[in-house]
Amino acid sequence: MAVLVAWGPIACGPAGQKPGPATQARQTDQQAPDDSQSTYVVLRLSERRLYLMDGGSRMSVESFPIAIGRRGHDTPTGRFHVEEMVEYPDYDKIDPDDRSRVLKRIPPGPGNPLGERWMTFVHGDGWTVGIHGTPQPELLGQAVSGGCIRMRNADVIRVYDRVHLGTTVIVEP
Repeated sequence: MAVLVAWGPIACGPAGQKPGPATQARQTDQQAPDDSQSTYVVLRLSERRLYLMDGGSRMSVESFPIAIGRRGHDTPTGRFHVEEMVEYPDYDKIDPDDRSRVLKRIPPGPGNPLGERWMTFVHGDGWTVGIHGTPQPELLGQAVSGGCIRMRNADVIRVYDRVHLGTTVIVEP
């Protein structure tokens, strides 16, 4: 069982701070993926869309509507990789005044803000951002999250089933 947590109104994953001037995200170079046979992910924040790309043709094979980070909690841009994949994640709401205290644990199910899948693609010192499902698909197309990428549960399952640990994730403005 994996438990993912959030601290206050910031990133969707483990407790901490969002990336800012003093906190750097782990990022690789900006080149296209090397493996021409692999599927990779392109997030176009301005379009509010996630594209599954075929490495061989470099063409989109599927695209999906997404919600992105709101102002002040912007989704980090750059080239990253899928670092963790979790089916039916738990979610812990952390007390912003005492990060060691869990205010509420939400098990998998319709009320879980992470939906049915979680894929970490970037993290820093005490924070994590990922792609996940949502019980609120009406918010797709908007900048409303704490930095994460929200998707319809059916869509995030399709993406989850096509990627693997190490899959390249390119986040464009």
